[in-house]
Amino acid sequence: MPKKKEMPPKQESQSLGEFLANIRTTKRMTLREVEEATDHEVSNAYLSQLENGRINKPSPNILHCLAEVYGAAYEVLMDKAGYITAATMRSETEKHGRIPTFARDNLTRDEEEELLKYLAFLRSRKAKK
Repeated sequence: MPKKKEMPPKQESQSLGEFLANIRTTKRMTLREVEEATDHEVSNAYLSQLENGRINKPSPNILHCLAEVYGAAYEVLMDKAGYITAATMRSETEKHGRIPTFARDNLTRDEEEELLKYLAFLRSRKAKK
């Protein structure tokens, strides 16, 4: 059975940085421990800038790494970074279901997550035009 994703309290009103800092402190992890847990994909300096609001829109790949380490919902991090909105997630899920609905073959969890990251990337490019 998959682990339940942890959600700190007051997540709707928190910025991405506050949300990430709250998760990290709840898990009693240092910035360096997070860096190590992401296999150095996210440096402690970069994470510090995220938590302090100096960086507000990290790449979907960074968000995915942090979601994995923190046990947080990737979609929530994508929402807080401005790539997607909770309303969009709900309406698209209600209309179409999850990605595996459209797959010819069943997708693994990793494949589904990669497709979600790619979709977020495409949407972010489209939004910039």
